[in-house]
Amino acid sequence: MPTLALAERPWRATLGRSLRLLDDFRHEQRDPDRFYAAVAEDSVDHLTSHVPLEGTVVLDVGGGRGYFRDAFEEAGATYVSLDVDRQEIVSAGDRGAGPAVVGDGTHLPVRTGSVDVSYSVNVLEHVPVPWRLTDEMVRVTRPGGTVLISYTLWWGPWGGHETAPWHYLGGELARRRYARRHGHDPKNVWGETLFAVTAGAGLDWARSLEASGVAELVGALPRYHPRWSWWLLGVPVLRELLAWNLVLVLRKR
Repeated sequence: MPTLALAERPWRATLGRSLRLLDDFRHEQRDPDRFYAAVAEDSVDHLTSHVPLEGTVVLDVGGGRGYFRDAFEEAGATYVSLDVDRQEIVSAGDRGAGPAVVGDGTHLPVRTGSVDVSYSVNVLEHVPVPWRLTDEMVRVTRPGGTVLISYTLWWGPWGGHETAPWHYLGGELARRRYARRHGHDPKNVWGETLFAVTAGAGLDWARSLEASGVAELVGALPRYHPRWSWWLLGVPVLRELLAWNLVLVLRKR
């Protein structure tokens, strides 16, 4: 069984970085521009520790309004946003001024091996068949290219999104409680637009690609944690409760 791989050249995964990201995370609902701009800059910084982005084609699966476009283009990449919701792309305004595709992440309308970097952040937990989406991301990435996937863990403190922490008692119960209190369903509806995705399942998926020779797992880490705490990914129950968000970085063979 392949061993857990950590980032080859870790970027600044310091406690200060973690505190800044968590502070920005508090504004995710009220001020998504602030939160996603911070995540975009951190993602570019992280990716450049694995691959030079200058001259690459980056496909952002589930990119929506293109929050990440500026950061990737400033790094010299050609950024292409893909989202299943056309309105999300249209509502981007000036931020959406660039290549964008309307399509289903589980059946990407993209040629095999045609992008240098396939990227997806905070999307997987909203997909009923998440590993079909990740398989598609690997398919469209060229040999030697990079895949970065980051997603919210169901058993973490924010697994239920706006229904947290009541998701610990069940997604349906949390949804009903939210609807009673607010008079409407949450944006992320359990069983429709929100699903339980675990760290263990993601690591198993990545390791299966290693075992089959499809891709190499070159990074696995809890997104919001400093490097000295990455060890918790090696502890099955602890990682589900404390990791919050798992980042997987793979290189296609």
